[in-house]
Amino acid sequence: MTNTNKENQCPYEVLVKEVKERIRKLKEYGISEKALSSLIETEQPLLKLTVSRDYRLYLGEQRVEVRMEPLLKALYLLFLRHPEGIIFKDLPDYRQELAKIYSDVRPWGLSDRALQSIEDVTNPMLNSINEKCARIKKTFLGVMGSDIAEHYFIKGTRGKTKGITLPRDLVLWE
Repeated sequence: MTNTNKENQCPYEVLVKEVKERIRKLKEYGISEKALSSLIETEQPLLKLTVSRDYRLYLGEQRVEVRMEPLLKALYLLFLRHPEGIIFKDLPDYRQELAKIYSDVRPWGLSDRALQSIEDVTNPMLNSINEKCARIKKTFLGVMGSDIAEHYFIKGTRGKTKGITLPRDLVLWE
């Protein structure tokens, strides 16, 4: 492979090709699939989640920013503030708190459209909350692997409490 081809690839694509080649060589030396799997199945530590003063979300020591639109971020912060979780049918009880968080995240004020979005996302008869949670999940899956990301997004059983399972000692509020 020429340098120009490597330069056009994402850094992880180059690493993936190198790993595949090394795995092929290990197999040639007689290393079993089970032994190779045990090498890969290392448990990844959870990353610290930092919420900055201006409500930006950062992961780990490298402070990789997790970007979300204001309503998604406000909803995420609401659940982050409630480690006990929230039952979706009880979301109307959290409407005022969500509006306050949203106005902090979105300092240019709450328009009628923004207020309607808050009404929609806290209305358990609508699907808005599920759509927003799916988008938050997709955001975290775009930043990290699914095995670790599941601790960062909102999840739970239908009709039961939903929440973020990330241990709160890993959440730093600046």
